[in-house]
Amino acid sequence: MDIGLKDKRVLVTAGASGIGLSIARAFRREGARVEVCDIDEAALAALSGSDPTIGGQVCDVADRAAVGRMVGAALERLGGLDVLVNNAGVAGPTGPVQRIDPEAWDRTLAVNITGMFNVTRLAVEPLKASGAGVMINISSAAGRFGFPNRTPYAAAKWAVIGFTKTLSMELGDAGVRVNAILPGSVAGRRIEAVYAAKAKDAGVTPEAFLKAALGTASIKHLVSPDRIASLAVFLASPLAEGLSGQAIGMDNDVQSLL
Repeated sequence: MDIGLKDKRVLVTAGASGIGLSIARAFRREGARVEVCDIDEAALAALSGSDPTIGGQVCDVADRAAVGRMVGAALERLGGLDVLVNNAGVAGPTGPVQRIDPEAWDRTLAVNITGMFNVTRLAVEPLKASGAGVMINISSAAGRFGFPNRTPYAAAKWAVIGFTKTLSMELGDAGVRVNAILPGSVAGRRIEAVYAAKAKDAGVTPEAFLKAALGTASIKHLVSPDRIASLAVFLASPLAEGLSGQAIGMDNDVQSLL
C-alpha cells in the first residue's frame, strides 16, 4: 500500500540506533529519502555499512554551530525538507532532585529541548517551502505523567509537548503539521540502564522492578521501537492530514512503569 511518502525528504536526529534507527528505516521502506545525524560515530558507521542509502552525519544537537552545519548539509543533499523527526535525547541522571548534579541537569535540557530548538529553527523555512511539511517531536509518557527521580528528563519532555503545540499554531497557516509522540518504556539498552539505576535506588533487582511495573500495565511488555516508527510514518503521511498539535501516547498504558 502506497501511503504517499515516496521521495519525501526526511531528516531524523539521533537516527543511527534505537528508536531513531527504526524510524529512519521505516521511512526508507516507504520510499522516502532519509538523512540522519547522531553523536555516535560507531553507530553511524554501522548504519552506513548496512544501508548506504541512508545518509549520516556526526552531530551533537546541543552544539548550535554543529547543528547549523548538519542541517545545511542535509538540506543540500536532500534538496529540501518535507519531514523532520526530532528524536535526539538523553536519559539524564536518576535520583531525587536534591542529589541531581547541576551539570547533568544542564546537559539533559541542552539535548532534549534546546537541541530540538536548535534543529527546528533551521528547518522551519524548508518545511514551509515543502507545501505539506511535517514535524514529529519525540517526547515521552514522562511528559504527561511525570517521572519520579528523573526530574531533568521529565521537565524536558513536558517542555517538548508545549513546544509542539505552540509550533502547530505558528506553522499551521503554512501547511506544516506538528505532532509529538509520547513513548512509554521502549525496549533497548537505554531503558535497561534506567531500570538498573531506579532499581538500585529502590533496593531491588532490575528484574523485580520491571516485573512489578508491568504488573499494572494494560499491555504487559515494553514498547517496541518499530511501533514508534510505524506511528511516525503514519503521522508524516497524508493519512494523518487532519492531525496537528497532538501529543499521542505509545506507551502500552504504562503510567506506573515510569
